[in-house]
Amino acid sequence: MRGPLAPVSLSDLRAAQVRLDGIAVRTPLTRLSLPGDIPEVFVKLESLQPIGSFKIRGAANAMALAGRDAFAGGVYTASAGNMAQGVAWCARELGVPCQVIVPDTAPRTKLAAIERLGGAVFRVPFDEWWQTMLDHGHPDFAGLFVHPFADPAVMAGNGTIGLEIADALTDIDAIIVPFGGGGLICGIASAVRALGLHTMVYAVEAETAAPLTASRRMGAPDTVSYTRTFIDGMGSKSVSAEMWPLLQLLVDGTVVVPVNKVAAAVQLLVERCRVVAEGAGAAPVAAALDGLPDAKRIVCIVSGGNIDAAKLATILRGEIPG
Repeated sequence: MRGPLAPVSLSDLRAAQVRLDGIAVRTPLTRLSLPGDIPEVFVKLESLQPIGSFKIRGAANAMALAGRDAFAGGVYTASAGNMAQGVAWCARELGVPCQVIVPDTAPRTKLAAIERLGGAVFRVPFDEWWQTMLDHGHPDFAGLFVHPFADPAVMAGNGTIGLEIADALTDIDAIIVPFGGGGLICGIASAVRALGLHTMVYAVEAETAAPLTASRRMGAPDTVSYTRTFIDGMGSKSVSAEMWPLLQLLVDGTVVVPVNKVAAAVQLLVERCRVVAEGAGAAPVAAALDGLPDAKRIVCIVSGGNIDAAKLATILRGEIPG
């Protein structure tokens, strides 16, 4: 039986960093040129990982810890796209079959990427997809289930981002992290705490899907309305009850951004940094541009760059994808 989730220890974070050597890239931390440069905004470019997303970190660490015997029946995950690519990439390297349960809202670009990596895609209704994550598996699938966020090994892999930030930059007032299931922000916040940094860690959500903000207001996991947008790498209808105690402990606050400002941040990253970011990856930049109280040095996690080319073209024309 699974016990309650806890912050990742520094020893587990360091061990994950060793396991990921040669697999995950130590991504650049680049200053974003802004008028006046107050606050100073830096971007951690996880979009430059081999799969275009930070998810390779958690997937690779979890699968390495599981060991080869766990893959006798193959491996599978539930993901809208990026975790699926991480698991499929690792499975291909290990020579084991990979299956991916995706919601019927998953973007075609990400599904094509999963298939290129050798993953077999199975589309299900959104609620069935979400239930797979709540149940840590699906009765119709065999093999090792790699949870996209509620797994200490996945969070430890994600938390190596925090270690890299601390190695590269000092006196950080805030780190802004896109919020999906919570595995990324809890991993990074665990690193911040384990290192004893006086850095606030904020979750950013889109106004069309902001369950963590609602849950913090209610003091309990809450369900909100969900509107599908081009920002497909984060956001859902609810916060996992399993993750809620850890999120309460580790997350200092939330920022909600409108869709048009996320689109503007995608465009800014292309024009200023020559970096392609998906909606979730650009959302922290949108939040930083609005400013945070007393934060003069901010790090934004550009979590991924897997955006559909047609949607990117629409944004670069100054429009918002439908």
